[in-house]
Amino acid sequence: MYPPFDDKGKIFTDVVRKQIENVVIHTTLKTIIQGQLHIRLDNRIKDELNSNEKFIAITDATISDAQGNEMYRTDFIAVNRSQIVFLFPQPEQEETGGNS
Repeated sequence: MYPPFDDKGKIFTDVVRKQIENVVIHTTLKTIIQGQLHIRLDNRIKDELNSNEKFIAITDATISDAQGNEMYRTDFIAVNRSQIVFLFPQPEQEETGGNS
């Protein structure tokens, strides 16, 4: 059976809901990528890293050198899994209220 499509030939598929996890990625190229990893609702970060796809998608990304100097900003970057040295959830930044 074929998936449903409209009169212009656009194919409609099921929407896959995901949660956003802010992550920091260190690569073999000695770059640091900070951005958003989109994870299927029933998965963990580890599950996304262990999938069979060659690349992981990161959105709202900042790429820095090893010293933390920002080199690029982009809405989307595909990161080759074989280039990841380590990845961790970005710690939540505490809001400062200005009162001491």
